[in-house]
Amino acid sequence: MPLARRLNLVDAVAIGLGSMIGAGVFAVWAPALGVAGSGILIALAVAAVVAFCNATSSAQLAAVHPVAGGTYAYARAEIGPWSGFIAGWCFVIGKIASCAAMAMTFAAYAAPEAWRTPVAVIAVAALVAVNCFGVTRTALVTRILVVVSLIGLAVVVSAGFTAAPSATPAPLPDATAYGILQGAGLLFFAFAGYARIATMGEEVVDPARTIPRAIVLALSGAVVVYVLVAGAVILTLGSDAIGSAHPVSDVVAVAGWTWLEPVVRLAAATASLGALLALLTGIGRTTLAMGREGDLPRFLARIDERWQVPRRAEIVIGLIVIGIVLIADLRNAIGFSSFGVLLYYLIANAAAYRQTGAARRYPRFLQIVGALGCLLLANTLPPIASLVGFAVVLIGVGYRMLRVRVTR
Repeated sequence: MPLARRLNLVDAVAIGLGSMIGAGVFAVWAPALGVAGSGILIALAVAAVVAFCNATSSAQLAAVHPVAGGTYAYARAEIGPWSGFIAGWCFVIGKIASCAAMAMTFAAYAAPEAWRTPVAVIAVAALVAVNCFGVTRTALVTRILVVVSLIGLAVVVSAGFTAAPSATPAPLPDATAYGILQGAGLLFFAFAGYARIATMGEEVVDPARTIPRAIVLALSGAVVVYVLVAGAVILTLGSDAIGSAHPVSDVVAVAGWTWLEPVVRLAAATASLGALLALLTGIGRTTLAMGREGDLPRFLARIDERWQVPRRAEIVIGLIVIGIVLIADLRNAIGFSSFGVLLYYLIANAAAYRQTGAARRYPRFLQIVGALGCLLLANTLPPIASLVGFAVVLIGVGYRMLRVRVTR
């Protein structure tokens, strides 16, 4: 039975904004400014262009394949099982790193420095437990989180631009082409939820018209918010933001609005927990789909009979996220996440490029720009993140080769 078409343009835009204006906007500035320097706004523009191309490819694919699994399912149908596997594997590893980054961001804004790692671990364990009992994030909760995040960011922007005329921030490092591209790759992490709109083809009223408009409006709104927040951080903190664990709340403190700093910290912590819960849920479902196809151990495909959730997958994912929290820092977690997700969308662009006839909704040059952008940004990320990401992709490929050989 198909899902009911109840979501209009406003609903779709709200859900898209909720996926993009989350914890990433509170976490990404320090590592991105550290590499992009004074070219941070150029890096943001590059990330936005690549994100738009990827989102249109996802929208085109979702209209023809309204099934669970995202690009894992799209690539299997349009290209073949190997492409689907690599897309699904990159999604899982990239989003697991995103979970670690979200947990670290929550702890940075919610706990003293000495307690950040144990608080991040506890947050992951608690939300895995919540997911194991079938409690997931709803559309209503998404809208509440958007409102809370926007209130916090409005305080930051107001404080930053009010203090800017009298502020004397330390100058940012000079920009280089490589630094701008690396910064764009890290900023791509903050846009990583934009394709959520494209997966709602079965629930949107008049999807052929509504989804493309919602993608443009939501992405444009997110870019405006990011530019304003970037301006507040640059004008108030300058290069001091590079070494900060919570630069967004530091803007409020430097501006002298210390009485509103708890509001910003609450918004960041709330957005981080909401994003972490949604990510854990999404990874669990993709892992379930891959387990059913044998692309991951079938042990992970079992659904709990009482709570109707992939409990084994949720627990295994939670343990891996906790391991990353214990050994990695925020910059490397963001870089590793971006690496996996960029490869995922590279395959999405390739799958959309192969579509013809009535399935084609966008010109092919968008898929070409998106694919080349993904390749370029993935290869300019921090070297450790790229090398570890490449190694983990090879491990996944090796596992599938072994499984295929054993099956034959």
